[in-house]
Amino acid sequence: MSVSPADARMLGRPIKGPSALGDDLGRVAHLTVTLAVMEFKLRFFGSVLGYFWSLARPLMLFGVLYVVFTEFVRLGEGVPFYPAILLTSIVLYMFFAEATSGALTSVVDRETLVRKIAFPRVVVPLAVILTALFNLALNLVAVLVFVLATGVRPKVEWLAAPILLILLAALALGVSMILSSLYVRFRDLAPIWDVVLQVLFYGSPILYVLELIPSDTLKELIPIVNPLATILVQTRHTLIDPSAPNAWDAAGGFAYLAIPGAMVLVLLVGGLWLFNREAPRIAEEL
Repeated sequence: MSVSPADARMLGRPIKGPSALGDDLGRVAHLTVTLAVMEFKLRFFGSVLGYFWSLARPLMLFGVLYVVFTEFVRLGEGVPFYPAILLTSIVLYMFFAEATSGALTSVVDRETLVRKIAFPRVVVPLAVILTALFNLALNLVAVLVFVLATGVRPKVEWLAAPILLILLAALALGVSMILSSLYVRFRDLAPIWDVVLQVLFYGSPILYVLELIPSDTLKELIPIVNPLATILVQTRHTLIDPSAPNAWDAAGGFAYLAIPGAMVLVLLVGGLWLFNREAPRIAEEL
């Protein structure tokens, strides 16, 4: 059977599926907020203690780690405001872990929705990030009370806290876009990412402070190659202990902060680009 040139062009044209962002950013924002609020409510639906279950996890982890690393290993010995540093770092890390782990499987978990309804696909991982931000906001209220109770005094530098949270959210968003788009094809990413999160937990100044690291090279390398560590170091200096080294001093100079800054930017832009490229084929891959 012969095929006309016009038919050949039609047959060779790729089928265009729903895009990542669509044509209406306002619709993306509305759908993201709606889905995030619904998931946040469903998470505690039927639970007697409700939100307190979400707060219990970081508090229980904090309690165990605090006892171990102050009474047995004594990593916190001589560190001013160590309990406040430990709890704040745990809550920030758990936001990153919750956001990225949830976004990793978010598209596959909503396979029925993705297959049957045409909507901007980026809404799915964005809703997971926003839900994690809801949890973070509530947890930070408890952290604030605890930090004040340990003797930390409010200061004008606290006005920089939103900048640190925006950087943390941007890092989580970029990683989440990459993970959620790749997981559709490569399901091995889930256990791999669990291992990576464990490495990040111990490779970031959460249980310890950078001053305790004996190697000067490693002490400077951690905030350079690990953007999460950079944010935690600056959070400690800005919000809890002004006498602690800030991020650029810890990295060996302000210029070195361009490396973790560039990593966050590359992850964010690259993640959005990758998700946008894969979005039209998501339903087909599922």
